[in-house]
Amino acid sequence: MSAQNEFAAARLSIAEAGNILNVSLDTIRRWEKKGLVKAHRDKNKHRFFNFEELKRLKTKLSGENNIGFKILTSEQKTPFKVVELFAGAGGLALGLHNAGLGCEMLVEIDKNAATTLKINKPDWNVINSDIGNIDFSLVKAEVLSGGFPCQAFSYAGKRLGFEDTRGTLFFEYARAVKQIKPQIILAENVKGLEKHDNGRTLSTMLEILSELGYRLAYRILRAQYLDVAQKRERLVIIGVRNDLQTHIAFPREQDYTISIREALHNVPVSNGQNYTDRKKQIMQLVSEGGYWRDLPEEVRKKYMGASYYLSGGKTGMARRLSWDEPSLTLTCNPAQKQTERCHPAETRPLTIREYARIQSFPDSWQFHGSVGCQYKQIGNAVPVNLGYHIGRCIIAMLNNSFDEHNMVILSER
Repeated sequence: MSAQNEFAAARLSIAEAGNILNVSLDTIRRWEKKGLVKAHRDKNKHRFFNFEELKRLKTKLSGENNIGFKILTSEQKTPFKVVELFAGAGGLALGLHNAGLGCEMLVEIDKNAATTLKINKPDWNVINSDIGNIDFSLVKAEVLSGGFPCQAFSYAGKRLGFEDTRGTLFFEYARAVKQIKPQIILAENVKGLEKHDNGRTLSTMLEILSELGYRLAYRILRAQYLDVAQKRERLVIIGVRNDLQTHIAFPREQDYTISIREALHNVPVSNGQNYTDRKKQIMQLVSEGGYWRDLPEEVRKKYMGASYYLSGGKTGMARRLSWDEPSLTLTCNPAQKQTERCHPAETRPLTIREYARIQSFPDSWQFHGSVGCQYKQIGNAVPVNLGYHIGRCIIAMLNNSFDEHNMVILSER
């Protein structure tokens, strides 16, 4: 085996990787910080890099080997049905559908989001209602999914368990679990749920779902390594009914990312927000990939106001995205001062269709309502391709047949 092949098979320190690739250590650190490549950890918590990942990234950044953006779909459809709560504009639902799962029912209280679902999938059973008004006792489905808002609970009477959460949207999710008794439950939320109220909120949720008859695991999934051109992280809980003899599986992160350049190739022209003349003048001073630190000192102070004197990086302010990286996490408003999402080359916010591409919605997926309402629907959605990867894991669990190359399979049954 040649020295090059020996390195390719090894776990490389940052110094070794720099020597082999002929790039500086600062370059590799910058790639890691930007989320373009993963730093792995061994059992001693030492950082190392995979040679093939670094080599692939270097080639990609040279323009020689782009993975290319695509919306993932499976030709194999299954008989398994999903009930989804808090369905929004359909990012998770469409991803699960693309993976091969069928739709039994979707519940969404927002009228515009529910209309979005009905326009795009008229054959789906969309219920535009407050979830508290729905009786699930006669509903049959193998899977229950949903992204309920995170709310703290009272711990004074924690011994009451399920009843303690009454009045919260988690209670409604748990009530649906109790009434439907699906084989698999899926819940997704913001990364911050893991540490919400010092971890007590998540702990209580897991305890209650366990009491309802499920064994559970959760992971924070990074969309940028799962075919989404966006550095978006979501906490995903998967539960298996205790009588189902199967493993729990989560998507395995890929060794590549999708850049904004790839995602926005030939994107359709569409509506979007505009900057005021003053805002445009300020943003024109920010280079690709830059943010408020690119501004002249006096402009910076005036633009940022009181935020200028606060601690923290404030990296979302006056932020222009970079062509060769995944996007920062999309928010409900691309022109919002604290979470700017300016186009990499043009001095304007991302448009509706650009937003949708970065969330891996197909160009045919239409959003109902005002421009502001459409941004909100897209910004709140689960990326479709992330939903696809989760869906493939759920199907594997239901079939008890796993793809170890693309899944992290937990040993407990």
